[in-house]
Amino acid sequence: MSVLAADASPALPEAKRPSPGVLIAVLSTVGIVVSLMQTLVVPIIPSLPGLLNTSASNASWVITATLLAGAVSTPIAGRLGDMFGKRRVLITNVGFMIAGSVICATANSLLPEVLGRSLQGIAVGAIPLGISIMRDELPPEKVGGAMAVMSATLGVGGAVGMPFSAVIAQNMNWHMLFWVAAGLGVICAVLVFVFVPESPVRTPSRFDFGGAIGLSIALMTLLIGITKGVDWGWTSGSILGLFAVSLVSFLGWGAYELRQSAPLVDLRVSARPRVLFTNMASIAVGFSLYGMSLTFPQLLMAPEATGYGFGLSMVVAGLAMAPGGMVMMLLSPISARLTAKKGPKLTLGLGATVIAAGYLCALVLTDSVWQIMMSAMIVAGGVGLAYAAMPALIMGAVPITETAAANGLNSLMRSIGTSTSAAVMSVVLAHMTMQLGPHVLPSREGFHTAFFIAMTGALVAIVLTACIPLRKRD
Repeated sequence: MSVLAADASPALPEAKRPSPGVLIAVLSTVGIVVSLMQTLVVPIIPSLPGLLNTSASNASWVITATLLAGAVSTPIAGRLGDMFGKRRVLITNVGFMIAGSVICATANSLLPEVLGRSLQGIAVGAIPLGISIMRDELPPEKVGGAMAVMSATLGVGGAVGMPFSAVIAQNMNWHMLFWVAAGLGVICAVLVFVFVPESPVRTPSRFDFGGAIGLSIALMTLLIGITKGVDWGWTSGSILGLFAVSLVSFLGWGAYELRQSAPLVDLRVSARPRVLFTNMASIAVGFSLYGMSLTFPQLLMAPEATGYGFGLSMVVAGLAMAPGGMVMMLLSPISARLTAKKGPKLTLGLGATVIAAGYLCALVLTDSVWQIMMSAMIVAGGVGLAYAAMPALIMGAVPITETAAANGLNSLMRSIGTSTSAAVMSVVLAHMTMQLGPHVLPSREGFHTAFFIAMTGALVAIVLTACIPLRKRD
């Protein structure tokens, strides 16, 4: 079957094609904007029950819905991009983000807010699509560095999102968060439409609706169980039932996919050791990354009366975390050069080692704000190295016709890691507490335990990386 297909929106003539620098800048901007949706509402989490006139447990769905939608849509968007055109699906994803932002900006109750946040979550699929467009369109010597930068935007957007959102939330009506998000989405859609050509690399086939439905059920039941375990009780019938449904769904989905001629996810390719261990390492790195996002800001904002906190406002704490995002972005090109010289396996292992070192620093250096910032920047640097190496490992092991789907699956693995981390860290910080007047706050030991668990995740990533088979250039 030919991998080339005519596009209703033909590719740009060579004379009108953007320079590699413009293409990289546009796609990276899109990546940062869609990643920003992950932390967009963090500054208003304590106020959400009052703003939406609901309980704290129900309000948490504003966060959970984005996570679920992103996890479910990412592999589906990748497959659709391989089939119908990556640029077309990329613009559609950004369109969902714009629609979701407008819904949230005009809503004052829970259900429309959850719907809008779900649509915003769908946009996360833009990152693996952007990586695949870069592979299709850029000169070979530019691909490594470009993919590294694009991959790192998944972490950068989350890091810069906190101070960005905090400044808006502190000085304006909370709805303005979503109007700004909608405006950024419109800018991204226009930039993609004008500067990003449609790739001629296609895999024409019938879309696997059965595989999409099965994967959606399996992922949603798994992630709802993980994210709601603390609220509903890990041994409750609801949580155990969700995990049971997820297990059965994954088994049934896998059996179904193996019988399809054009599956949503080619499990035979995904089972190749190089792809399998890279995806498993992605879960571990994602787990470690979220440990930083959840614990460091809480530590910085904890009252000084706790004996360990610094009493910073959300804006100042967000600004203290922002340099980590910059470090992540700056290290991406370095990661690409290291990958080109020494291979992506070594770069991924080095990144996981740096993450572990960052959490080790956090365990012993927590006496001042600058020490917390240093630990965060070390962890972020390791994440930047690791995330930038993953696309090179994945795309070196899959056919060119499946790059978007394979990168979508890899992004999904990172999401599973972050959602699992959120559940584990929340349990630790909720159970290891101290009393401060009428308030119950995480204890110093709780934070140290969270740092140790996150460091363990990085060490697991090192072991998994060691299991990735070498190729002749690695």
